[in-house]
Amino acid sequence: MQAPVIFDRMAVKRHRARAAHTQHNVAPILTATADLLIDRLSDITRPFKTALDLGGRGFMAPKLHERGLHVIQCESAFPLAQTLQTTAPTVCADEEYLPFAPNSFDLVVANLSLHWVNDLPGTFAQIRTILKPDGLFLASMPILPTLRPLKQALEMAELAVSDGLSARVSPLPTNTSCAHLLQRAGFALPVVDTEILSLRYQSLNGLLQDLRAAGETNALTQRSKSPPPRMLFPAAAAELAQNGESGFEMPLHMSILTAWRPAPTQPQPLKPGEFTQSLARALETNSQGLPPG
Repeated sequence: MQAPVIFDRMAVKRHRARAAHTQHNVAPILTATADLLIDRLSDITRPFKTALDLGGRGFMAPKLHERGLHVIQCESAFPLAQTLQTTAPTVCADEEYLPFAPNSFDLVVANLSLHWVNDLPGTFAQIRTILKPDGLFLASMPILPTLRPLKQALEMAELAVSDGLSARVSPLPTNTSCAHLLQRAGFALPVVDTEILSLRYQSLNGLLQDLRAAGETNALTQRSKSPPPRMLFPAAAAELAQNGESGFEMPLHMSILTAWRPAPTQPQPLKPGEFTQSLARALETNSQGLPPG
């Protein structure tokens, strides 16, 4: 069954192309999230030789290169790919149609780059295929409630200044749905946990400027093509500032995904009847509260 088309992929690529010249304005955010993935990689003792940096925008590849990996970058927008060619070999390709052969990489890393994909199960399955057996998929995904205050403020403002609502903020997955996606794609040993990057803005305009600089503005297929009402953003700014404080919090909630391509050498779960000790026996304690000796 074909995945629903939620995002206008051409708009996504236009936004990323524009961001090739502006993303330095949000470099601290992209660097911090890349560091989170590198920290996860540091906890893994298995050696890696070849890595695909999927949508890292030039912030991930140098960190992987420092660890001795041969890195290939992949970006969906040609101007961005062209800009990054100096840091590592770079391919321009859509994340929904990866052009790499099966068993090509020991490691695939995707830092905040897959949330505009329409067919996430399909893309995850492609990533599993291009990994070598026992290869690692490591990714960060923005999840709810990221941008929920912005969505609510825009909805309240639009109801106040016009006759209806327009789709203005992208839907995001939950931590649970990210875990389900990994399982559905056939990965082994999936682990999903949450990280929160605290962000605070003095104004709505500052937040919108950062979203635009990062190439993260509205790319929904159902977005309105008409100019927004003149009072929409001032009204939304007033909604965000209702608490009377200077500025507002807009934390970035992320799922950190770790999963492996299945391989015979990986730990395998026991089949029913193969256990050597019953659950009741394992839960027994003696009078001192210690497990039975």
